[in-house]
Amino acid sequence: MTIKSIKSEPDYEAALEKAALLMQRGNQKSRDDLEVLQVLIERWETANVAIPAPTPLQAIQFRMDQLGLSAKDMKPYLGSKSRISEILNGRRQLTIDQVRALHRHLRIPAEALIGDAKHEPPQGSSTASQAAVEKLRSLGVLKVRESIDGFLAKARNASPAIAMLRKSRTDRTNAKTDLGALEAWCAAVLLIAEKKRLPKVTRRLRGLTTARQIAKLSRLPDGPTHVEAELRKYGVVLIILDHLPGTFLDGAAICRGDGAPIIALTLRHDRLDNFWFTLLHEFAHVCCHLKEGTTIIVDDLEVTSSDVIEAEADAFAREALIPATIWQDVSDDPTPEEIESVACAAGVHASIAAGRWRYENQDYRRFSKLVGRGEVRSVMTPSYPRSKSRAK
Repeated sequence: MTIKSIKSEPDYEAALEKAALLMQRGNQKSRDDLEVLQVLIERWETANVAIPAPTPLQAIQFRMDQLGLSAKDMKPYLGSKSRISEILNGRRQLTIDQVRALHRHLRIPAEALIGDAKHEPPQGSSTASQAAVEKLRSLGVLKVRESIDGFLAKARNASPAIAMLRKSRTDRTNAKTDLGALEAWCAAVLLIAEKKRLPKVTRRLRGLTTARQIAKLSRLPDGPTHVEAELRKYGVVLIILDHLPGTFLDGAAICRGDGAPIIALTLRHDRLDNFWFTLLHEFAHVCCHLKEGTTIIVDDLEVTSSDVIEAEADAFAREALIPATIWQDVSDDPTPEEIESVACAAGVHASIAAGRWRYENQDYRRFSKLVGRGEVRSVMTPSYPRSKSRAK
């Protein structure tokens, strides 16, 4: 069989027919001819046949088939059963956090997941779940007759931080995060903070020095209640606002419209150790990372992050609470008395030392009575209006 170069569409069609014939023959010469012909066919196809790139949905389905994954197996990467169904049926686009999760854990190329479609919801309308919207109403933050879109519009007018949310947040958000609910929560924080009047700043932020002073408030019997007044002296607004369904959020650092920094906490883990670490973590963002171009950082501290600024904030918070020179003396198997002694040397509450040991040793059975469970919400006043005073 004569093999000729492929120069036209008819040549290409003829080559395909020859290849089919050669595949039916089992002798060595036919196999050699087929190998040469395949090279010519592939070269023609590369130059002349446009093969469309797979859609994000096709890329996901292909990888699921390769790994033998069911829709149920996609929960860690895409979220709830209903969210998975919407994505696999083509009714919902991927969020940036889902793209990250699929790329990191299933090794699906990011460019295939991004495709030509936009993965963020349009800025003009909210995609927050009904549960998140109703939670805002129950808190009295969203008025009964107020639309969520109008609520978001007010926040965008008040501060550029909301518009920067998708560009500036770190990767410390759960892949299952409802971005619409997250946006609504941040909008609520900003609108509440706009109403907080700050006195003339009397103290200058001095990084770890200031952070250590704040950390030492934890030794007071009602330490958390003193934080808001202390932060106000430095021109920092503190907001306490419950997390919304689907947000998986511990806290955030946000710039108010006038540039004043906001530390927002959800108190979703009602423990003293969590409160103080989250507070100082967000304080680190205020001191080090809220700059021009970065006006909002949101954190789920249960999510491991490779982001440099998150590592810096974690290290800052640890050093502010218990300096390394003090912590290095903690034994591998400390007693409750030793935990208390270390905390005392650092000038902080024992819950902070207990919580750090539990985290670093991944042993959450030890010192459970020392971490101050249930001792934060009982003393902290939320920043949102009481439900009985909701505006109608």
